Amino acid sequence: METAQSRAPRRRRKSGIGIGIIFLLFVIAAAAVLGWYGYMNFIPNGEQTDPGYTSEHPIIIGGAEAEKGAIIENNEIKLPLPVLEQLLGADKPVHYEDDSGSIIFTTANKVLHLKTDSLTATVNQKPFDLTIAAEKTEAGDVYIPVAPLQELYGLQVEYVEETGIVTVLVAGDAVQRAQANDTDGAAIRTEPTIRAPFIQKLELNEPLRIWGEEEGWLIVQSVDGNIGYMRKGDVKLTEIERVPQPSRESAFVAWKVLGSKINMTWEAVYSKNPKTSAIGPMPGVNVVSPTWFELADGKGTINGKADPAYVKWAHQKGMQVWALFSNGFEPEQTTAALATVETRFVMIQQLLSFAELYDLQGINIDFENVKTSDKQNLVQFVRELTPLLHEQGLVVSIDVTPKSSSEMWSLFLDRPALAKVVDYMMVMAYDEHWASSPKSGSVASLPWVEASLKRILEEDAVPASKLVLSMPLYTRIWTEAKGGDGAVKVSSKSVGMDKVKQIIAEKKLKPVLDEAAGQHYVEYTEDGALMRIWIEDDLSMKARVALARKYDLAGVATWQRTFQTEAIWTTIDEALNKRP
Repeated sequence: METAQSRAPRRRRKSGIGIGIIFLLFVIAAAAVLGWYGYMNFIPNGEQTDPGYTSEHPIIIGGAEAEKGAIIENNEIKLPLPVLEQLLGADKPVHYEDDSGSIIFTTANKVLHLKTDSLTATVNQKPFDLTIAAEKTEAGDVYIPVAPLQELYGLQVEYVEETGIVTVLVAGDAVQRAQANDTDGAAIRTEPTIRAPFIQKLELNEPLRIWGEEEGWLIVQSVDGNIGYMRKGDVKLTEIERVPQPSRESAFVAWKVLGSKINMTWEAVYSKNPKTSAIGPMPGVNVVSPTWFELADGKGTINGKADPAYVKWAHQKGMQVWALFSNGFEPEQTTAALATVETRFVMIQQLLSFAELYDLQGINIDFENVKTSDKQNLVQFVRELTPLLHEQGLVVSIDVTPKSSSEMWSLFLDRPALAKVVDYMMVMAYDEHWASSPKSGSVASLPWVEASLKRILEEDAVPASKLVLSMPLYTRIWTEAKGGDGAVKVSSKSVGMDKVKQIIAEKKLKPVLDEAAGQHYVEYTEDGALMRIWIEDDLSMKARVALARKYDLAGVATWQRTFQTEAIWTTIDEALNKRP
Protein backbone atom coordinates (compact mmCIF):
# COMPACT_ATOMS: atom_id res chain seq x y z
CA MET A 1 0.00 0.00 0.00
CA GLU A 2 1.45 3.36 -1.05
CA THR A 3 2.01 5.83 1.73
CA ALA A 4 1.54 9.58 1.70
CA GLN A 5 5.30 10.05 1.93
CA SER A 6 5.92 8.04 -1.24
CA ARG A 7 3.39 10.17 -3.20
CA ALA A 8 4.90 13.56 -2.28
CA PRO A 9 7.93 13.49 -4.64
CA ARG A 10 5.69 12.87 -7.65
CA ARG A 11 3.66 15.99 -6.83
CA ARG A 12 6.88 18.06 -6.72
CA ARG A 13 7.96 16.80 -10.15
CA LYS A 14 4.58 17.75 -11.62
CA SER A 15 4.84 21.27 -10.11
CA GLY A 16 8.28 21.78 -11.67
CA ILE A 17 6.93 20.95 -15.13
CA GLY A 18 4.10 23.51 -14.69
CA ILE A 19 6.53 26.23 -13.69
CA GLY A 20 8.63 25.47 -16.73
CA ILE A 21 5.66 25.76 -19.02
CA ILE A 22 4.66 29.09 -17.45
CA PHE A 23 8.20 30.41 -17.80
CA LEU A 24 8.28 29.32 -21.43
CA LEU A 25 4.99 31.08 -22.10
CA PHE A 26 6.33 34.21 -20.38
CA VAL A 27 9.41 34.18 -22.57
CA ILE A 28 7.28 33.77 -25.69
CA ALA A 29 4.98 36.61 -24.62
CA ALA A 30 7.93 38.87 -23.80
CA ALA A 31 9.48 38.11 -27.16
CA ALA A 32 6.16 38.91 -28.84
CA VAL A 33 5.88 42.20 -26.96
CA LEU A 34 9.47 43.12 -27.76
CA GLY A 35 8.89 42.14 -31.34
CA TRP A 36 5.73 44.23 -31.53
CA TYR A 37 7.50 47.13 -29.84
CA GLY A 38 10.33 46.91 -32.31
CA TYR A 39 7.91 46.60 -35.20
CA MET A 40 5.91 49.63 -34.07
CA ASN A 41 8.91 51.80 -33.22
CA PHE A 42 11.65 50.77 -35.62
CA ILE A 43 9.96 49.39 -38.71
CA PRO A 44 8.47 52.33 -40.67
CA ASN A 45 5.27 51.97 -42.68
CA GLY A 46 6.17 51.89 -46.37
CA GLU A 47 2.69 52.76 -47.61
CA GLN A 48 2.22 56.14 -49.32
CA THR A 49 -1.12 57.89 -49.03
CA ASP A 50 -2.88 60.97 -50.32
CA PRO A 51 -2.82 63.92 -47.85
CA GLY A 52 -6.62 63.92 -47.76
CA TYR A 53 -7.20 67.64 -48.00
CA THR A 54 -10.83 68.72 -48.07
CA SER A 55 -10.66 70.97 -51.14
CA GLU A 56 -8.96 71.15 -54.51
CA HIS A 57 -6.84 74.10 -53.44
CA PRO A 58 -6.37 73.75 -49.67
CA ILE A 59 -5.24 76.79 -47.71
CA ILE A 60 -2.57 76.20 -45.07
CA ILE A 61 -2.43 78.69 -42.20
CA GLY A 62 -0.13 78.16 -39.24
CA GLY A 63 0.42 74.53 -40.15
CA ALA A 64 -3.26 73.59 -40.44
CA GLU A 65 -5.77 73.43 -43.27
CA ALA A 66 -8.42 76.16 -43.30
CA GLU A 67 -12.09 75.18 -43.48
CA LYS A 68 -12.47 76.51 -47.02
CA GLY A 69 -10.10 76.29 -49.95
CA ALA A 70 -8.91 78.90 -52.45
CA ILE A 71 -9.98 79.62 -56.01
CA ILE A 72 -7.26 79.79 -58.66
CA GLU A 73 -8.00 81.88 -61.76
CA ASN A 74 -5.35 82.48 -64.43
CA ASN A 75 -2.80 81.24 -61.89
CA GLU A 76 -3.89 84.01 -59.49
CA ILE A 77 -5.31 83.37 -56.06
CA LYS A 78 -8.62 84.28 -54.44
CA LEU A 79 -9.14 83.67 -50.74
CA PRO A 80 -12.53 83.10 -49.06
CA LEU A 81 -13.87 85.85 -46.84
CA PRO A 82 -14.09 83.73 -43.63
CA VAL A 83 -10.42 82.80 -43.97
CA LEU A 84 -9.45 86.46 -44.37
CA GLU A 85 -11.49 87.38 -41.30
CA GLN A 86 -9.62 84.66 -39.38
CA LEU A 87 -6.24 85.86 -40.69
CA LEU A 88 -6.71 89.57 -40.16
CA GLY A 89 -8.54 89.47 -36.83
CA ALA A 90 -10.55 92.17 -35.09
CA ASP A 91 -7.85 94.82 -35.50
CA LYS A 92 -8.05 94.62 -39.31
CA PRO A 93 -11.78 94.23 -39.85
CA VAL A 94 -13.46 93.12 -43.04
CA HIS A 95 -16.95 94.34 -43.94
CA TYR A 96 -19.14 92.73 -46.61
CA GLU A 97 -22.49 94.03 -47.88
CA ASP A 98 -24.43 91.35 -49.67
CA ASP A 99 -26.94 93.64 -51.42
CA SER A 100 -24.33 95.72 -53.21
CA GLY A 101 -21.55 93.14 -53.31
CA SER A 102 -19.22 95.65 -51.64
CA ILE A 103 -16.24 94.50 -49.60
CA ILE A 104 -14.40 97.03 -47.44
CA PHE A 105 -11.08 96.47 -45.69
CA THR A 106 -9.84 99.11 -43.26
CA THR A 107 -6.56 99.77 -41.50
CA ALA A 108 -5.43 102.74 -39.42
CA ASN A 109 -4.67 104.72 -42.59
CA LYS A 110 -6.20 102.85 -45.54
CA VAL A 111 -9.66 102.02 -46.84
CA LEU A 112 -9.85 99.39 -49.59
CA HIS A 113 -13.20 99.15 -51.36
CA LEU A 114 -13.98 96.57 -54.02
CA LYS A 115 -17.05 94.85 -55.42
CA THR A 116 -17.78 91.36 -56.60
CA ASP A 117 -17.55 90.93 -60.39
CA SER A 118 -15.68 94.23 -60.80
CA LEU A 119 -12.07 94.80 -61.84
CA THR A 120 -12.06 98.28 -60.32
CA ALA A 121 -11.22 98.90 -56.68
CA THR A 122 -10.17 101.97 -54.69
CA VAL A 123 -7.63 102.52 -51.93
CA ASN A 124 -8.34 105.78 -50.12
CA GLN A 125 -10.52 106.81 -53.06
CA LYS A 126 -7.70 106.30 -55.56
CA PRO A 127 -8.19 103.66 -58.31
CA PHE A 128 -6.60 100.26 -57.82
CA ASP A 129 -6.89 98.05 -60.92
CA LEU A 130 -7.40 94.33 -60.44
CA THR A 131 -6.51 91.58 -62.90
CA ILE A 132 -9.14 89.23 -61.44
CA ALA A 133 -12.38 90.19 -59.74
CA ALA A 134 -13.82 89.30 -56.38
CA GLU A 135 -16.66 86.84 -56.77
CA LYS A 136 -19.60 85.30 -55.00
CA THR A 137 -20.04 81.59 -55.76
CA GLU A 138 -23.32 79.78 -56.26
CA ALA A 139 -22.89 78.41 -52.74
CA GLY A 140 -22.86 81.98 -51.44
CA ASP A 141 -19.16 82.14 -50.55
CA VAL A 142 -17.30 85.39 -51.29
CA TYR A 143 -13.73 85.18 -52.62
CA ILE A 144 -11.24 88.09 -52.70
CA PRO A 145 -8.17 88.45 -54.96
CA VAL A 146 -5.01 88.57 -52.88
CA ALA A 147 -3.17 91.34 -54.79
CA PRO A 148 -4.63 94.36 -52.92
CA LEU A 149 -4.48 92.47 -49.61
CA GLN A 150 -0.78 91.82 -50.04
CA GLU A 151 -0.26 95.56 -50.53
CA LEU A 152 -2.57 96.55 -47.69
CA TYR A 153 -1.66 93.98 -45.04
CA GLY A 154 1.60 92.44 -46.24
CA LEU A 155 0.14 88.93 -46.57
CA GLN A 156 2.63 86.43 -48.01
CA VAL A 157 0.73 84.00 -50.24
CA GLU A 158 2.36 81.01 -51.94
CA TYR A 159 0.81 78.67 -54.50
CA VAL A 160 2.29 75.35 -55.63
CA GLU A 161 0.72 74.40 -58.94
CA GLU A 162 1.79 70.73 -58.77
CA THR A 163 -0.05 70.07 -55.49
CA GLY A 164 -2.64 72.87 -55.68
CA ILE A 165 -1.76 73.99 -52.14
CA VAL A 166 -1.93 77.64 -51.05
CA THR A 167 0.03 78.77 -48.00
CA VAL A 168 -0.68 82.09 -46.31
CA LEU A 169 1.59 83.84 -43.84
CA VAL A 170 0.79 87.10 -42.03
CA ALA A 171 3.12 90.08 -41.78
CA GLY A 172 5.15 89.82 -38.60
CA ASP A 173 5.05 86.01 -38.42
CA ALA A 174 8.29 84.26 -37.43
CA VAL A 175 8.56 80.65 -38.64
CA GLN A 176 11.32 78.14 -37.89
CA ARG A 177 12.97 76.76 -41.04
CA ALA A 178 14.70 73.37 -41.20
CA GLN A 179 16.16 70.70 -43.50
CA ALA A 180 15.67 66.96 -43.79
CA ASN A 181 18.86 65.28 -42.56
CA ASP A 182 18.11 61.54 -42.87
CA THR A 183 20.38 60.11 -45.57
CA ASP A 184 17.99 57.15 -46.01
CA GLY A 185 15.14 59.51 -46.87
CA ALA A 186 12.97 61.14 -44.23
CA ALA A 187 9.21 61.02 -44.63
CA ILE A 188 6.28 63.28 -43.78
CA ARG A 189 3.58 61.10 -42.22
CA THR A 190 -0.14 61.50 -41.57
CA GLU A 191 0.20 60.89 -37.81
CA PRO A 192 2.99 61.19 -35.22
CA THR A 193 4.11 57.54 -35.54
CA ILE A 194 6.32 55.63 -37.98
CA ARG A 195 3.49 53.17 -38.48
CA ALA A 196 1.36 55.89 -40.11
CA PRO A 197 1.49 55.97 -43.92
CA PHE A 198 3.69 58.65 -45.42
CA ILE A 199 2.55 61.59 -47.57
CA GLN A 200 5.90 62.51 -49.04
CA LYS A 201 9.52 61.38 -48.83
CA LEU A 202 12.22 64.01 -48.71
CA GLU A 203 15.72 64.24 -50.13
CA LEU A 204 18.67 65.08 -47.90
CA ASN A 205 18.74 68.81 -47.04
CA GLU A 206 15.29 69.41 -48.55
CA PRO A 207 13.90 72.55 -46.87
CA LEU A 208 10.96 72.55 -44.45
CA ARG A 209 8.91 74.83 -42.25
CA ILE A 210 8.30 73.82 -38.65
CA TRP A 211 4.82 74.75 -37.39
CA GLY A 212 4.73 73.02 -34.02
CA GLU A 213 5.16 69.82 -32.07
CA GLU A 214 2.81 66.99 -31.13
CA GLU A 215 3.57 63.84 -29.11
CA GLY A 216 7.30 64.39 -29.61
CA TRP A 217 7.01 64.75 -33.38
CA LEU A 218 7.35 67.94 -35.40
CA ILE A 219 4.52 69.36 -37.48
CA VAL A 220 6.23 70.26 -40.76
CA GLN A 221 5.46 71.63 -44.21
CA SER A 222 7.43 70.77 -47.32
CA VAL A 223 8.20 73.09 -50.23
CA ASP A 224 5.33 71.37 -52.04
CA GLY A 225 3.03 72.70 -49.34
CA ASN A 226 2.24 69.32 -47.77
CA ILE A 227 1.63 69.24 -44.02
CA GLY A 228 2.38 66.29 -41.75
CA TYR A 229 4.61 64.84 -39.03
CA MET A 230 8.33 64.11 -38.90
CA ARG A 231 10.61 62.66 -36.25
CA LYS A 232 12.82 65.24 -34.58
CA GLY A 233 15.89 63.19 -35.45
CA ASP A 234 15.12 63.46 -39.15
CA VAL A 235 15.19 67.26 -39.07
CA LYS A 236 17.98 69.82 -38.74
CA LEU A 237 16.93 73.35 -37.70
CA THR A 238 18.24 76.26 -39.77
CA GLU A 239 17.19 79.93 -39.75
CA ILE A 240 14.06 81.79 -38.59
CA GLU A 241 11.89 83.02 -41.47
CA ARG A 242 10.38 86.44 -40.74
CA VAL A 243 7.49 87.75 -42.82
CA PRO A 244 8.20 91.44 -43.47
CA GLN A 245 5.74 94.18 -42.54
CA PRO A 246 4.38 96.12 -45.52
CA SER A 247 5.81 99.57 -46.06
CA ARG A 248 3.54 102.05 -44.34
CA GLU A 249 3.19 105.75 -44.09
CA SER A 250 3.97 107.26 -40.71
CA ALA A 251 1.18 106.65 -38.21
CA PHE A 252 -1.18 109.55 -37.69
CA VAL A 253 -0.43 111.45 -34.48
CA ALA A 254 -3.46 113.24 -33.10
CA TRP A 255 -3.04 116.86 -32.15
CA LYS A 256 -2.36 117.50 -28.50
CA VAL A 257 -1.06 120.51 -26.69
CA LEU A 258 2.54 119.82 -25.72
CA GLY A 259 2.78 119.40 -21.96
CA SER A 260 -0.88 120.24 -21.45
CA LYS A 261 -4.39 118.80 -21.84
CA ILE A 262 -7.22 119.26 -24.30
CA ASN A 263 -9.59 121.96 -23.11
CA MET A 264 -12.49 122.01 -25.55
CA THR A 265 -15.85 123.73 -25.53
CA TRP A 266 -18.79 123.15 -27.83
CA GLU A 267 -20.34 126.10 -29.63
CA ALA A 268 -24.05 125.34 -30.02
CA VAL A 269 -25.19 126.77 -33.37
CA TYR A 270 -28.94 126.36 -33.79
CA SER A 271 -29.88 128.88 -36.46
CA LYS A 272 -27.05 131.34 -36.92
CA ASN A 273 -23.45 131.61 -35.84
CA PRO A 274 -22.47 133.85 -32.93
CA LYS A 275 -20.86 137.23 -33.42
CA THR A 276 -17.27 136.52 -32.56
CA SER A 277 -16.82 140.14 -31.43
CA ALA A 278 -19.26 139.42 -28.60
CA ILE A 279 -17.36 136.35 -27.34
CA GLY A 280 -15.27 137.20 -24.30
CA PRO A 281 -11.85 135.83 -23.39
CA MET A 282 -11.64 132.06 -22.83
CA PRO A 283 -8.22 131.50 -21.25
CA GLY A 284 -7.03 127.92 -21.55
CA VAL A 285 -9.53 126.81 -24.21
CA ASN A 286 -7.56 125.32 -27.09
CA VAL A 287 -10.32 123.63 -29.14
CA VAL A 288 -13.79 124.78 -30.14
CA SER A 289 -16.39 122.47 -31.64
CA PRO A 290 -19.21 124.36 -33.36
CA THR A 291 -22.31 122.23 -34.09
CA TRP A 292 -22.23 122.95 -37.82
CA PHE A 293 -23.03 119.71 -39.64
CA GLU A 294 -26.19 117.61 -39.36
CA LEU A 295 -27.50 114.61 -41.27
CA ALA A 296 -30.49 115.73 -43.35
CA ASP A 297 -31.84 112.47 -44.78
CA GLY A 298 -31.27 108.75 -45.20
CA LYS A 299 -29.31 109.29 -48.41
CA GLY A 300 -26.40 110.76 -46.46
CA THR A 301 -27.01 114.43 -47.28
CA ILE A 302 -25.46 116.77 -44.72
CA ASN A 303 -26.73 120.25 -43.94
CA GLY A 304 -24.01 122.71 -42.98
CA LYS A 305 -23.89 126.01 -41.10
CA ALA A 306 -20.13 126.57 -41.14
CA ASP A 307 -18.87 130.14 -40.82
CA PRO A 308 -15.43 131.09 -42.20
CA ALA A 309 -15.38 134.15 -39.94
CA TYR A 310 -15.71 131.94 -36.87
CA VAL A 311 -12.85 129.73 -38.06
CA LYS A 312 -10.66 132.78 -38.65
CA TRP A 313 -11.48 134.12 -35.18
CA ALA A 314 -10.70 130.76 -33.52
CA HIS A 315 -7.37 130.42 -35.33
CA GLN A 316 -6.40 133.97 -34.35
CA LYS A 317 -7.08 132.98 -30.74
CA GLY A 318 -4.80 129.93 -31.12
CA MET A 319 -7.69 127.46 -31.05
CA GLN A 320 -8.30 124.45 -33.28
CA VAL A 321 -11.74 123.92 -34.83
CA TRP A 322 -13.19 120.41 -34.57
CA ALA A 323 -16.60 120.84 -36.17
CA LEU A 324 -19.39 118.64 -34.84
CA PHE A 325 -21.31 116.28 -37.14
CA SER A 326 -24.64 115.14 -35.70
CA ASN A 327 -27.18 112.60 -36.92
CA GLY A 328 -29.94 115.02 -35.88
CA PHE A 329 -30.95 112.38 -33.31
CA GLU A 330 -33.30 110.93 -35.96
CA PRO A 331 -33.11 107.12 -35.76
CA GLU A 332 -34.83 106.20 -39.03
CA GLN A 333 -32.70 108.37 -41.30
CA THR A 334 -29.63 107.32 -39.32
CA THR A 335 -30.39 103.67 -40.06
CA ALA A 336 -30.73 104.39 -43.78
CA ALA A 337 -27.60 106.56 -43.98
CA LEU A 338 -25.42 104.00 -42.20
CA ALA A 339 -26.82 100.98 -44.06
CA THR A 340 -24.69 100.95 -47.21
CA VAL A 341 -21.17 101.80 -48.27
CA GLU A 342 -22.63 104.20 -50.85
CA THR A 343 -24.55 106.31 -48.31
CA ARG A 344 -21.66 106.23 -45.85
CA PHE A 345 -19.35 107.36 -48.62
CA VAL A 346 -21.70 110.26 -49.44
CA MET A 347 -21.34 111.49 -45.85
CA ILE A 348 -17.58 110.98 -45.85
CA GLN A 349 -17.10 112.89 -49.11
CA GLN A 350 -19.04 115.86 -47.77
CA LEU A 351 -17.13 115.95 -44.49
CA LEU A 352 -13.82 115.83 -46.34
CA SER A 353 -14.95 118.69 -48.57
CA PHE A 354 -16.22 120.76 -45.64
CA ALA A 355 -12.98 120.23 -43.73
CA GLU A 356 -10.88 121.41 -46.67
CA LEU A 357 -13.20 124.30 -47.56
CA TYR A 358 -13.39 125.74 -44.05
CA ASP A 359 -9.84 124.89 -42.90
CA LEU A 360 -10.96 122.62 -40.08
CA GLN A 361 -8.57 120.65 -37.88
CA GLY A 362 -10.97 117.94 -36.80
CA ILE A 363 -14.43 116.37 -36.91
CA ASN A 364 -16.38 115.54 -33.77
CA ILE A 365 -19.02 112.83 -34.33
CA ASP A 366 -22.17 113.09 -32.23
CA PHE A 367 -24.64 110.30 -33.05
CA GLU A 368 -27.40 109.84 -30.49
CA ASN A 369 -30.83 108.21 -30.36
CA VAL A 370 -29.63 105.34 -32.55
CA LYS A 371 -31.07 101.84 -32.83
CA THR A 372 -28.96 99.06 -31.33
CA SER A 373 -29.29 97.20 -34.64
CA ASP A 374 -27.15 99.98 -36.19
CA LYS A 375 -24.30 99.40 -33.75
CA GLN A 376 -21.90 97.71 -36.17
CA ASN A 377 -22.79 100.00 -39.07
CA LEU A 378 -21.84 103.01 -36.94
CA VAL A 379 -18.48 101.40 -36.17
CA GLN A 380 -18.01 100.67 -39.86
CA PHE A 381 -18.76 104.29 -40.77
CA VAL A 382 -16.13 105.50 -38.32
CA ARG A 383 -13.64 102.92 -39.65
CA GLU A 384 -14.16 104.13 -43.21
CA LEU A 385 -14.16 107.81 -42.27
CA THR A 386 -11.13 107.99 -39.97
CA PRO A 387 -8.29 106.98 -42.37
CA LEU A 388 -9.52 109.49 -44.95
CA LEU A 389 -9.75 112.30 -42.39
CA HIS A 390 -6.32 111.37 -41.09
CA GLU A 391 -4.99 111.58 -44.64
CA GLN A 392 -6.04 115.25 -44.56
CA GLY A 393 -4.45 115.71 -41.13
CA LEU A 394 -7.76 115.90 -39.28
CA VAL A 395 -8.38 114.75 -35.71
CA VAL A 396 -11.35 112.38 -35.27
CA SER A 397 -13.33 112.31 -32.03
CA ILE A 398 -16.65 110.80 -31.04
CA ASP A 399 -19.10 111.63 -28.27
CA VAL A 400 -20.39 108.79 -26.08
CA THR A 401 -22.79 108.64 -23.16
CA PRO A 402 -22.04 106.92 -19.87
CA LYS A 403 -22.91 103.23 -19.99
CA SER A 404 -26.51 102.36 -19.19
CA SER A 405 -29.31 99.99 -20.20
CA SER A 406 -30.85 102.55 -22.55
CA GLU A 407 -31.06 101.07 -26.05
CA MET A 408 -31.21 104.31 -28.02
CA TRP A 409 -28.77 106.34 -25.93
CA SER A 410 -26.14 103.87 -24.73
CA LEU A 411 -26.35 100.27 -25.91
CA PHE A 412 -25.81 101.15 -29.58
CA LEU A 413 -22.29 102.41 -28.78
CA ASP A 414 -19.53 99.83 -29.20
CA ARG A 415 -17.07 101.82 -27.14
CA PRO A 416 -14.13 99.33 -27.30
CA ALA A 417 -14.34 99.07 -31.12
CA LEU A 418 -14.76 102.82 -31.59
CA ALA A 419 -11.85 103.59 -29.27
CA LYS A 420 -9.53 101.52 -31.47
CA VAL A 421 -10.30 103.80 -34.41
CA VAL A 422 -10.82 107.37 -33.19
CA ASP A 423 -8.26 109.71 -31.70
CA TYR A 424 -10.42 110.88 -28.80
CA MET A 425 -13.63 109.79 -27.10
CA MET A 426 -15.67 112.46 -25.32
CA VAL A 427 -17.61 111.04 -22.37
CA MET A 428 -20.74 113.18 -22.03
CA ALA A 429 -20.88 112.83 -18.26
CA TYR A 430 -24.15 114.66 -17.69
CA ASP A 431 -27.90 114.16 -17.53
CA GLU A 432 -27.75 111.75 -14.62
CA HIS A 433 -31.13 113.41 -13.99
CA TRP A 434 -32.50 114.36 -17.38
CA ALA A 435 -35.05 117.01 -18.39
CA SER A 436 -38.11 114.80 -17.87
CA SER A 437 -36.71 112.81 -14.97
CA PRO A 438 -39.45 111.80 -12.49
CA LYS A 439 -37.06 112.69 -9.68
CA SER A 440 -35.14 115.88 -8.98
CA GLY A 441 -31.39 115.64 -8.77
CA SER A 442 -28.00 116.71 -10.00
CA VAL A 443 -27.29 116.84 -13.72
CA ALA A 444 -24.01 115.09 -12.91
CA SER A 445 -23.14 114.28 -9.32
CA LEU A 446 -19.44 113.66 -8.71
CA PRO A 447 -19.77 109.99 -7.64
CA TRP A 448 -21.90 109.26 -10.73
CA VAL A 449 -19.36 110.97 -13.00
CA GLU A 450 -16.46 109.02 -11.53
CA ALA A 451 -18.34 105.72 -11.76
CA SER A 452 -19.16 106.49 -15.41
CA LEU A 453 -15.50 107.08 -16.20
CA LYS A 454 -14.33 103.97 -14.38
CA ARG A 455 -16.77 101.71 -16.22
CA ILE A 456 -15.51 102.85 -19.61
CA LEU A 457 -11.87 102.67 -18.52
CA GLU A 458 -12.18 99.26 -16.87
CA GLU A 459 -15.02 97.40 -18.57
CA ASP A 460 -14.35 98.67 -22.10
CA ALA A 461 -10.57 99.08 -21.74
CA VAL A 462 -10.63 102.48 -23.44
CA PRO A 463 -7.19 104.07 -22.91
CA ALA A 464 -7.20 107.07 -20.58
CA SER A 465 -5.06 108.88 -23.16
CA LYS A 466 -8.07 108.84 -25.51
CA LEU A 467 -10.78 109.83 -23.02
CA VAL A 468 -11.97 113.41 -22.63
CA LEU A 469 -14.29 114.23 -19.72
CA SER A 470 -17.21 116.32 -20.96
CA MET A 471 -18.62 118.57 -18.22
CA PRO A 472 -21.90 120.51 -18.02
CA LEU A 473 -21.85 124.30 -17.76
CA TYR A 474 -25.61 124.14 -17.30
CA THR A 475 -27.86 122.92 -14.52
CA ARG A 476 -31.59 122.46 -14.07
CA ILE A 477 -34.09 124.31 -11.95
CA TRP A 478 -36.38 121.61 -10.61
CA THR A 479 -39.99 122.34 -9.73
CA GLU A 480 -41.76 120.01 -7.31
CA ALA A 481 -45.47 120.89 -7.12
CA LYS A 482 -48.41 118.99 -5.72
CA GLY A 483 -51.15 118.19 -8.19
CA GLY A 484 -54.87 117.93 -7.56
CA ASP A 485 -54.47 114.30 -6.55
CA GLY A 486 -51.90 115.25 -3.94
CA ALA A 487 -49.01 113.59 -5.81
CA VAL A 488 -45.84 115.60 -6.34
CA LYS A 489 -45.16 116.38 -9.97
CA VAL A 490 -41.59 117.10 -11.06
CA SER A 491 -40.58 119.33 -13.96
CA SER A 492 -37.39 121.15 -14.94
CA LYS A 493 -35.78 123.73 -17.17
CA SER A 494 -32.14 124.11 -18.16
CA VAL A 495 -30.26 127.29 -17.26
CA GLY A 496 -26.70 128.54 -17.52
CA MET A 497 -24.33 129.51 -14.75
CA ASP A 498 -25.05 133.25 -14.82
CA LYS A 499 -28.80 132.64 -14.46
CA VAL A 500 -28.25 130.59 -11.32
CA LYS A 501 -26.02 133.31 -9.85
CA GLN A 502 -28.76 135.84 -10.60
CA ILE A 503 -31.43 133.76 -8.83
CA ILE A 504 -29.20 133.30 -5.77
CA ALA A 505 -28.55 137.05 -5.59
CA GLU A 506 -32.16 138.10 -6.15
CA LYS A 507 -33.58 135.68 -3.61
CA LYS A 508 -30.69 136.12 -1.18
CA LEU A 509 -30.12 132.39 -1.03
CA LYS A 510 -27.22 130.79 0.77
CA PRO A 511 -25.84 127.71 -1.04
CA VAL A 512 -25.05 124.70 1.12
CA LEU A 513 -22.78 121.81 0.27
CA ASP A 514 -24.50 118.62 -0.82
CA GLU A 515 -21.70 116.27 0.13
CA ALA A 516 -23.29 113.29 -1.61
CA ALA A 517 -23.41 115.14 -4.92
CA GLY A 518 -20.16 117.05 -4.42
CA GLN A 519 -21.93 120.29 -5.35
CA HIS A 520 -23.47 123.38 -3.84
CA TYR A 521 -27.25 123.28 -3.52
CA VAL A 522 -30.08 125.78 -2.97
CA GLU A 523 -33.83 125.52 -2.67
CA TYR A 524 -36.68 127.97 -2.34
CA THR A 525 -40.45 128.16 -2.82
CA GLU A 526 -42.24 129.86 -5.66
CA ASP A 527 -46.02 129.87 -6.21
CA GLY A 528 -46.36 127.13 -3.65
CA ALA A 529 -43.85 124.83 -5.36
CA LEU A 530 -40.45 123.72 -4.11
CA MET A 531 -37.64 124.87 -6.40
CA ARG A 532 -34.34 122.98 -6.22
CA ILE A 533 -30.97 123.64 -7.90
CA TRP A 534 -27.74 121.65 -7.82
CA ILE A 535 -25.24 124.31 -8.79
CA GLU A 536 -22.45 124.24 -11.37
CA ASP A 537 -19.75 126.62 -10.16
CA ASP A 538 -16.04 126.82 -9.32
CA LEU A 539 -16.43 124.03 -6.74
CA SER A 540 -18.04 121.53 -9.12
CA MET A 541 -15.73 122.39 -12.03
CA LYS A 542 -12.59 121.97 -9.93
CA ALA A 543 -13.89 118.62 -8.69
CA ARG A 544 -14.63 117.42 -12.21
CA VAL A 545 -11.25 118.51 -13.55
CA ALA A 546 -9.65 116.75 -10.57
CA LEU A 547 -11.20 113.51 -11.86
CA ALA A 548 -9.65 114.10 -15.28
CA ARG A 549 -6.28 114.56 -13.58
CA LYS A 550 -6.80 111.59 -11.26
CA TYR A 551 -7.30 109.22 -14.18
CA ASP A 552 -4.80 111.05 -16.42
CA LEU A 553 -7.38 111.64 -19.15
CA ALA A 554 -6.59 113.42 -22.41
CA GLY A 555 -8.45 116.50 -21.20
CA VAL A 556 -11.87 118.02 -20.66
CA ALA A 557 -14.70 119.48 -22.73
CA THR A 558 -17.68 121.65 -21.76
CA TRP A 559 -21.24 121.80 -23.02
CA GLN A 560 -21.71 124.50 -24.08
CA ARG A 561 -19.97 127.88 -24.28
CA THR A 562 -22.96 130.19 -23.80
CA PHE A 563 -23.87 128.57 -20.46
CA GLN A 564 -20.61 129.88 -18.99
CA THR A 565 -19.72 132.53 -16.51
CA GLU A 566 -16.71 134.46 -17.72
CA ALA A 567 -14.56 133.43 -14.76
CA ILE A 568 -15.13 129.70 -15.21
CA TRP A 569 -12.55 129.41 -18.01
CA THR A 570 -9.77 130.52 -15.68
CA THR A 571 -11.03 128.08 -13.03
CA ILE A 572 -10.93 125.16 -15.47
CA ASP A 573 -7.57 126.18 -16.93
CA GLU A 574 -5.87 126.51 -13.55
CA ALA A 575 -7.36 123.25 -12.27
CA LEU A 576 -6.33 121.42 -15.44
CA ASN A 577 -2.76 122.66 -15.48
CA LYS A 578 -1.90 123.14 -11.84
CA ARG A 579 1.23 121.42 -10.61
CA PRO A 580 1.30 119.20 -7.51
